[in-house]
Amino acid sequence: MQVVHAGRHRLIQLEFEPEILSGIAKQAGFDCKLEDSERVLGLELKAPSRPGPLLLFDAADPANLGWFSRCQFYVDGQTGAVLQTPISVANLKDRAGRVQPNALRVQLAKELPANFRLPGRNPVTEQTIYAVLLSFLNALASTGVGVCGGTIVKPLAGRSEGPGMRN
Repeated sequence: MQVVHAGRHRLIQLEFEPEILSGIAKQAGFDCKLEDSERVLGLELKAPSRPGPLLLFDAADPANLGWFSRCQFYVDGQTGAVLQTPISVANLKDRAGRVQPNALRVQLAKELPANFRLPGRNPVTEQTIYAVLLSFLNALASTGVGVCGGTIVKPLAGRSEGPGMRN
């Protein structure tokens, strides 16, 4: 971790270890493909042996109230940002353009404002981000992650169609 000065701005520059990230993904039950770029580190995560979809659900649907009360992570459905973390997510699609229920693209920001804090006012280090990522991946597999509003990130579990009449 380094503190970088860009004019009058100060940024935290995180230096992630790809081997550690791959190990975290494997520990949570995911196959992982890493894509490193200048400002973000991307992980393409797949759980091919998982019997059902990842537990990414629509938090606004009343049918998902039980999941909503248990989850500790929420995704802004308009931007894909995992709230109060430097993580963002996006759906992975197959060749036909359908959302894959057992796969997700995750990005970790490498540059953060110097005053960025995790919940509980915890300072940001690579180790704290590794811990948050492991908790997030375990939540996708067991307790659930809520998608709040928006149409960019599609839920993978729960009711897939909107409420209303069926033909």
